[in-house]
Amino acid sequence: MSSLQHAPTTPSTRRPVLHWVSLACAAALVLVPVAMLAGNPAVLGGHPLLPALLVVAAVVGLAWGVLELRRRREARQRGKLRSVGAWAGRIAILGLVAALAWLNPFAYQPGSAAEAGPMSDLTVTETPTAITMAPDGAPATTGLVFYPGARVDAAAYQEILAPAVDAGFLVVILKEPLGLSLLDGNQARAAIADNPDITTWAVGGHSLGGVSASTFAGDNADVSGLLLYASYPLATLRDKPDLAVLSVTGTADGLSTPDKIDASRGLLPADSEFVAVQGGVHAFFGSYGPQPGDGEPGISADAARDQISAATVTFLQRVTQ
Repeated sequence: MSSLQHAPTTPSTRRPVLHWVSLACAAALVLVPVAMLAGNPAVLGGHPLLPALLVVAAVVGLAWGVLELRRRREARQRGKLRSVGAWAGRIAILGLVAALAWLNPFAYQPGSAAEAGPMSDLTVTETPTAITMAPDGAPATTGLVFYPGARVDAAAYQEILAPAVDAGFLVVILKEPLGLSLLDGNQARAAIADNPDITTWAVGGHSLGGVSASTFAGDNADVSGLLLYASYPLATLRDKPDLAVLSVTGTADGLSTPDKIDASRGLLPADSEFVAVQGGVHAFFGSYGPQPGDGEPGISADAARDQISAATVTFLQRVTQ
């Protein structure tokens, strides 16, 4: 009786635990990508890199699950090092699944302007990497390339930038790889190259997108203007006195807070213009709904966006002169 009570744990008793954990990991690799692909239109409508990664993850998870189910029940003898490696690998897989879930973008949520009817006096052209809005009247000579905020659907900026198009400017909203502008900070160059009729260019961005726009403006002499929505540069642009800059912020922004904006003023050219939307929050710079960590608004989204759009039009008119 004593020998039975103190018998060592055999590999076969450990095997089912790793087996079920493996199946759980395989299921997560399938279910999370499928839920993102089916449940969020911004995934398929955005840059193709994210849906491609999701499809690969789902295929790998499905294949792994099938192999795990077909594997013979008998456990194989595992050394301690192999067992540690097996568990570490599965933890890494769960980390990968969590990262994919985090990349799920904030989808475009039409505001009152879109609900009132389709945008007029402009033509919208969409490609896998950009949304281009052009005025229907005389051809534009000044353009704006816009970097969205991190994980924000590019379509979420159409409404707030449409007044600039109505005023005669070309607007190109980039679809960023994985929704992160830092993965391709030079992406604006392709948009500029695709529109050779534009003689004057400004770049802009929201939040993290503004960081990339600032870097691009600092590195490219053919950029005449920089438009920052709730954002600031990481490196100084003081040596760019000919660069026109507009920084639009919200006084209730919980992410790009007023203190952060004030601390960055010394990085911008001395004649930079600053517009503060009283009561505005981080999420009011696009139409994508509330954002975690943001502040409490003291103004309606429509009123805030009207101010942001008006300041944008005035800025682009100044860049054109």
